[in-house]
Formats: sequence, structure tokens, C-alpha cells
Amino acid sequence: MNGNLAGIFYLGSRHLARQRGRVVLLVAALTLSLFLPLAITVGVNAVEKHLRARSVSTPLLLGAPGSQLELVFNALYFNKPSVPVLPFGVSREIARETGATVIPIHAKFQARGFRIVGTSLDYFRFRGLAVAEGNLMARLGDCVIGSGVAKRLGLKAGDRIVSTPEQMFDIAGVYPLRMRITGVLRPAGTADDQAVFCDVKTAWVIEGIAHGHQEANQQASSAVLEADGNHIALDSSIYEFQEVTPENIGSFHFHGDQSEFPLTAAIVIAPDAKTETILMGRYQPGRAKAWMHRPGVAMEELFDTVFRVRDFVVAALAVVGVCALLIMGLVFALSNRLRADEFRYLANLGAPAATIRGLVGFEAAFVIATSAILATAGTLVLLVAVPRLLVHFAV
Repeated sequence: MNGNLAGIFYLGSRHLARQRGRVVLLVAALTLSLFLPLAITVGVNAVEKHLRARSVSTPLLLGAPGSQLELVFNALYFNKPSVPVLPFGVSREIARETGATVIPIHAKFQARGFRIVGTSLDYFRFRGLAVAEGNLMARLGDCVIGSGVAKRLGLKAGDRIVSTPEQMFDIAGVYPLRMRITGVLRPAGTADDQAVFCDVKTAWVIEGIAHGHQEANQQASSAVLEADGNHIALDSSIYEFQEVTPENIGSFHFHGDQSEFPLTAAIVIAPDAKTETILMGRYQPGRAKAWMHRPGVAMEELFDTVFRVRDFVVAALAVVGVCALLIMGLVFALSNRLRADEFRYLANLGAPAATIRGLVGFEAAFVIATSAILATAGTLVLLVAVPRLLVHFAV
């Protein structure tokens, strides 16, 4: 028996070596047929787990009328900046009337490719974020950066980062803001690692709602057009500051009614279930000037659609896999027919029928086993890599 197995292995391996081009193609085709459905399932499940965890931990989300999913992705993952804006006064009204904790979110601008998130200190407590270096922002113009931002840009506490203008030439005269980095956050494994956080008022400065001016009496004489008693007329060389400093912070002022200033969203943490239910009814989508959403429900609806698409794709790939197996069976049948003379010579030399059957199955067993091992190895790599990629790309 051992002699038969040794002979089968020797003759079979020699045959595979001689036909290695065909064997490689068969292994590749079968490996892909097994791997792709597993890869899609693993990838979708990893994305679901990652996104669902952040949405479920956020009780209520307030936003302007519009797409629920766009609002969720703006406020939770900071990757959808173009959403309708919400008046700040609505969030302040909810906090005053219900005692809920309302965390403003202004996630519209960028700094060197990373989202600037204007918010409050409550956000860091809510998300459980802590600084690994430095401190949280303390005044207008300060910011803290996520660990991914610090690593990618090589920044640390005490450095500066400049907001990216929306347009190359801004006729409104809104200049980029140079912000002081007061701290670097510890890695959280979420979208927070890839964001630049500042106070919501700093985000309004970037938007051009607030600005500071040089003191008129400090201007060069060429900037003064006319001086009469306490009135000074200045020319267009007066500029808005691009950085908030201890010397000029007192000159920064806001234009307009603060209750009308924009937010892209607000996280609402109700004090109890009753208040939460009241808020959901009061700000029901389609019936109010601002809409209240449950992010967990929004993601549930999203993944219901994703799972339907996934099931369809996996079913299609399963059909492709069956076709690949049928083609592989046809290739083996044709191969065995071409080897008929080889098998007859072996029989004439006294090889038992079991040895010949073993040679027939050796190639098929090798292709199937190798493909299964490669598909399993690829799936295990995905199980480890996908969560890290999600964190890296701030999904």
C-alpha cells in the first residue's frame, strides 16, 4: 500500500510538473471562485461592524432637512461636507428647553486633506477621547489633531496647521486660518483619528462669519485716508488676520445673529428616554424646520440594502464557481483521455487498478486542495487587514 502511495505521488507530481501551466491556470480559477464570495462577505461584515458601532453609540442626531444618510456620514465620519446647514439657535433651544446635552458639529472645511470639525469640549467626553500630548483647545484659533493626522503630517503640539480655502480666489476676502495645535489625541481606531478638531467658533472664523482687524491707530500713515477727531478712514490695505494670537484676539468679532450661524449637525444626548421620545416627535422628518434622526436606524437601513446587493453578488459568484468546477471537470476528463496510452502501459507493467485510479484523482485533489488553502489564507489576511484599512482611511 505504501509502495502504491509513493508511486502515485511520484508519477502524479512528475505529471503536474510537466503540465504546470495548465495546473496554475486551474488553481488560479478555482482559488478566485472560492475566495471572492468569502472576501465580499468578510469585507461587508467588517465594514458593518465598524460603522454600526459608531452609529449605535450616538443616540440622536439633529440636522437640517435633507438626506438622513448624508447627515450621518457628515457628523459621524466627517466625509460628507456638502450637507444643508442647521441654525445654531435650534440646538441651543433644545438644550435650554429639555436639559439635553447638545454637541454642535461643523464639519465642512479641510486642512491639508483632513476634515476640520468645529465642536465643543463635550464631544471629547462623549467619545471618550483623551490627549496623548498637550491639551485640548483653550481659546479661539486653537485646535487638536487626531493621531492619524499627526502621524501623516508629522505634527505635534505647538505646531501650526492652516485651513484649506474652498476657492483659490475668494472675492469675499475670507483668508485661510492658521491654527495653533494645542494637543494630539490618543489613537481611537475611528474617524476621530483623521480629523482636526477646533471650537465651533473657530470654524465660524474659517467660514468668514467672524474676523479681526488691525487697530487703526497702528496702521502705517499710507493706510489712513482721512482722520478727523475720533473718526479714521482707512484704505483697502486693512486686512483680516490669518492667525489668532494673544495680541489680536480681542479684535475678533462676529457679524449677525449668532442663533443663525451654521452647523452641519448636532449630537443630542437626552437626559432620559421620555425626553428622547418627545424630541423625536417634535423634530419628526418632514414636519419640522430641523429633523431628528437615530443614526443606528439609518445605518440599519443602509446595510439592509448592502446585504441585498451582497447576497446577489455572492449568488452570481457561486454560479461562476460552479461553471469553473464544470470546466475543470471537463479539463480533467480530456486530460485523462489523452493519458489513456500512459495508463495502458502502466497496466501492462502490472500496476493495479487502484494505482491508476489514484493517478486519475491526484491532479484533481492537488488543484482542489491548493485552491482551498490559498482561498483560506487570503480570507484570513482580509480578516486582519480590513479593520486596519477602515481605521487608516477613516471610514
